[in-house]
Amino acid sequence: MTVESVKPESQIYAESELREPPVAGGRVPLLGHGWKLVRDPLAFMAALREHGDVVRLRLGPKTVYAVTAPHLTGALALSPDFKIDGPLWESLEGLLGKEGVATANGPRHRRQRRTIQPAFRLDAIPAYGPIMEEEAHALTVRWRPGETIDCTSESFRVAVRIAARCLLRGDFMDERAERLCIALATVFRGMYRRMVIPAGPLYRLPLPSNLKFNRALADLHLLVDEIIAERRASGQKPDDLLTALLEAKDDNGEPIGEQEIHDQVVAILTPGSETIASTVMWLLQVLAEHPEHADRVAAEVESVTGGRPVAFADVRALRHTNNVVVEAMRLRPAVWILTRRAVADTELGGYRIPAGADIVYSPYAIQRDPKSYRDNLRFDPDRWLPERAQEVPKYAMSPFSVGNRKCPSDHFSMAQLTLITAAVASKYRFEQVSGSQDGTRVGITLRPHNLLLKPVAR
Repeated sequence: MTVESVKPESQIYAESELREPPVAGGRVPLLGHGWKLVRDPLAFMAALREHGDVVRLRLGPKTVYAVTAPHLTGALALSPDFKIDGPLWESLEGLLGKEGVATANGPRHRRQRRTIQPAFRLDAIPAYGPIMEEEAHALTVRWRPGETIDCTSESFRVAVRIAARCLLRGDFMDERAERLCIALATVFRGMYRRMVIPAGPLYRLPLPSNLKFNRALADLHLLVDEIIAERRASGQKPDDLLTALLEAKDDNGEPIGEQEIHDQVVAILTPGSETIASTVMWLLQVLAEHPEHADRVAAEVESVTGGRPVAFADVRALRHTNNVVVEAMRLRPAVWILTRRAVADTELGGYRIPAGADIVYSPYAIQRDPKSYRDNLRFDPDRWLPERAQEVPKYAMSPFSVGNRKCPSDHFSMAQLTLITAAVASKYRFEQVSGSQDGTRVGITLRPHNLLLKPVAR
């Protein structure tokens, strides 16, 4: 999927023609629409499309503008009138800091992108192939037919190990991966609550949930400090992202500060691991729920490899496997909600947007819109065949975002997801076991509640 530039909508409407967006129904005193976002956020965001392309919400004392149309989410991402900010990013600053590439804006963001982008160039990714292969096949070796797999811990482990070994060149041991898995689950749940119910003083009280959140957040930052300290103590300078950060210069030619290095490592390691792990969980759920597509993946791998273990070099030929990954990301996107902030009085789709206003949109709702997809709730990887993919409206499927905030690791992520799917599906069929809960757990990301599967040898 390619992204073309679009003409800013602000050039189309005169000031006198601008309208106020309608207000969504269902507000409650004090909390506004935040109560609905807590109780059933996915259904609430999907239902907003019935009120219009842009809708006003109340989250506590704040007015927030929700965008429901794909062409406007594209305009929002590409327009200089909007920046990365708002409730989501404010809640994430406790995890990602204010100086990392995920939350920075303007010149700092552009400099940071220049530092990290070489690690994710298309021609750099094959160097990671052996590590991706090793970790993908390690899953299939570790699992035993008939034994129950805890998909949450296994998915986090493979995601963290690939990220750390490829980008930080560390021997990332299982104990650390487990620490990160536990901490991330707690932190991301807590940050979602802080985003939709901005009751700051309550989160400073010594309540059990707040104490658990604070401990998990502290452990995450301690883990990152350990990684940086170990690299410095080793004196090694492998050609990886951590070396690039330790040697990076600011706009004045001086070494970047310790806080920026810390925040950059957090931004590289944690969001990527969380989103990849969540997607791996959904892919395992798909293989269990849709055995016909699991069988097609296995047959495709056999036809490409001739029976040898699938390799990184095979990824480009695994077209149906790739389509299974894309369709899983369409129906269950790890990143289901995003926010921006207007930097000046502007407009979007003919609606007036005041300076400082927060804008929210949901890739989950956009990617399930029946206006954009036939049989919108059906799992159908073949909708991404070239002749059918043309039917999907522009910006109705943007799993890695667009514009200058597009995820730099999109090709890196797709390669590992396709390879993992191919490796596990070619060796096993999967069945859910007693106690498994594959319903959607909503936090900053989406993942199954507690997916437990039994692998059955092919």
